[in-house]
Amino acid sequence: NNRPTDELSVISSSARAAWQELSFIERLSANHYKIREGFVPNMRVPGIVYVNDQLDGLLFDELKAAVERGNSGGFLPAVKQIANVAALPGVVSHSVAMPDVHSGYGFCIGNVAAMDMGDPEAVVSPGGVGFDINCGVRLLRTNLVEEDVLPVQELLAQTLFDHIPVGVGSQGILPTTKEDLEEVLELGMDWSLREGYSWPEDKEHCEEFGRMLNADPSKVSARAKKRGLPQLGTLGAGNHYAEIQVVDEIYDEAAAVKMGIERVGQGGV
Repeated sequence: NNRPTDELSVISSSARAAWQELSFIERLSANHYKIREGFVPNMRVPGIVYVNDQLDGLLFDELKAAVERGNSGGFLPAVKQIANVAALPGVVSHSVAMPDVHSGYGFCIGNVAAMDMGDPEAVVSPGGVGFDINCGVRLLRTNLVEEDVLPVQELLAQTLFDHIPVGVGSQGILPTTKEDLEEVLELGMDWSLREGYSWPEDKEHCEEFGRMLNADPSKVSARAKKRGLPQLGTLGAGNHYAEIQVVDEIYDEAAAVKMGIERVGQGGV
């Protein structure tokens, strides 16, 4: 059986077999698992994972593979990362993993945790804020439907790849300077509007209308600015991507209208 059983056992050994590791994970329902405290040292709260039948096998096979290689080399298994987040000072209630869960840096991808800011020992984890859960998602709606895209999908995908700078070492095509970067950090979308890279109505669909009024670029280190300047105007590197999707089903018509989604089969990027 590739899945953990509902029987839990307390095991203190630092070098556990796969079945012993899995004994800390309880299946609460068809798509809902709980990682017991004790799975890694100093857990303050349990871990919670939401996955389906296809993903849970990948998740637990990853753990078993890590045990077989002696828990050395490569990324920590996602379930271990979830448990490590549950050990952070100030963590509240649970360390939760969404259905897109997979190994990341510190936090696994899809890992969410809340911290009690009234706790003087609570932390703000760069691994949670900067690497994984703060990338954001943007939808560019189109007037195209699936039938328009299917005949040219390969050409369209290649054209997007050719025109959107992406990946380690890529640079944006916008002629930007250090001074431009300072203005971008302070003005946000108002900068792109001023330079002609966006429309006024774009701001209506962005958080805080595309600009944080209290943004202070002086709080950003010179090293971070140096690394970020060449990437301005790119898709970035790592777990970032642009993809063409088709609306399969509309669950909330009011929300769909706000996003410009009008019908099933409509395309977006």
